[in-house]
Amino acid sequence: MTQAHTQETGQLGDAPQRSGSRIGRLFDRLRNDPGIWRRGLVLAAIAVLLALVMIFHADIPNRVGNLGSLLETFLPWLGLFLPVLLVLGLVRRSASAVLALVLPVAVWLNLFGGLMFSDKSGSGGELTVVTHNVNAENADPTGTAKDVAASGADVVALEELTDSAVPTYERALAGTYRYHTVQGTVGLWSKYPLSGTKPVDIKLGWTRALRTAVATPRGEVGVYVAHLPSVRVKFNAGFTAGQRDDSAEALGQAIAREPLNKVILLGDLNGTMNDRALAPVTAQMRSAQGAAGDGFGFSWPASFPMARIDQIMVRGLDPVSAWALPRTGSDHLPLAASVDY
Repeated sequence: MTQAHTQETGQLGDAPQRSGSRIGRLFDRLRNDPGIWRRGLVLAAIAVLLALVMIFHADIPNRVGNLGSLLETFLPWLGLFLPVLLVLGLVRRSASAVLALVLPVAVWLNLFGGLMFSDKSGSGGELTVVTHNVNAENADPTGTAKDVAASGADVVALEELTDSAVPTYERALAGTYRYHTVQGTVGLWSKYPLSGTKPVDIKLGWTRALRTAVATPRGEVGVYVAHLPSVRVKFNAGFTAGQRDDSAEALGQAIAREPLNKVILLGDLNGTMNDRALAPVTAQMRSAQGAAGDGFGFSWPASFPMARIDQIMVRGLDPVSAWALPRTGSDHLPLAASVDY
């Protein structure tokens, strides 16, 4: 019995003493790690560089392959690097990398947190509008037209209309919209009378923009429908957007000359609100999505939307809500917005 008591006491005395919580022991281990600040300096530098790119994106030049516009088109997606850098910093057990990550997180939230985490949309609205690039290769124009009409919009703008498809859209929309106009490859359908309709020259050599006045119950509203030239990303030329940029300048000049105080722009601008090349337009108009939307409102490509290149912008009107409609037979999503006078 004595021997057993002695052995038991010895075992207890030799056992390591464990104190504190598991998290506390982890912090003790990290605090005593001499390399915790030296490791991951490259990751910390990448985090700082990412923050600087987001802060000074407007200063990245367009001289080489329109790099600045390309970056601005997909600027929100830089946020995907943040969780990657966090995981790498934790794997490396680098305090420097994790701490440096605070800077790009703060910048991204400042730029896009309001869009990502707040719903600014209201209810009601005195005028509802829709814009949709229907895609020239759309195999179901009748179904697309019915889907758009089902939105209940007062005014519908369609882009990328083909000569062969226009009669189909006219027949499908005639029951809902009494008034309409088609100018080149863009068209407008309205429940209210139109006047002063004319094509808008956006320096392409053919018509891809129009202007008309919609006689709403609260007075006339100048409505522009535009489809700016497409852009391409090429390995040998970068982001080729010269023709789009020239058309944006021409469209901006036309809107600046608009005599009506209340103006709406509907269309596929092949660029986002962040893209500096669209400044001739965006500098004088308000984005309905930015003012009254929920989230980013990406519209293209419809299968996995990554950018909002279709736009609804207003001047002299108050956006109440903005949203994307369900997918149709097009490669773009239709967009809607309601506004007050």
